Amino acid sequence: MKLRRYWFRFDPLDQTVPVAVRFGCGVTAWTKDDASALLRSTVCEGKEPRVLAIIEDVDVSTLDTNHVLPNMGTPSVRGIWYPLGYRGYAD
Repeated sequence: MKLRRYWFRFDPLDQTVPVAVRFGCGVTAWTKDDASALLRSTVCEGKEPRVLAIIEDVDVSTLDTNHVLPNMGTPSVRGIWYPLGYRGYAD
């Protein structure tokens, strides 16, 4: 199975989403469900965020060049790659 990159966008008024990810969150995972589970367990502390959009196989070069690109981890490894600080990697 191939890892895929996902970009999550959230409802900006959703209090279950930490301020650090209200702009968006990048996750690499096996499936969309796997990405959602990583997001819930590592970023949202088990809560279900209100997701506005999920971009599958996101081209990271299209993400914000001033904020996201210089502040992201490695999108080729399973886990949270944006924002930094939510490692959440698993084998």
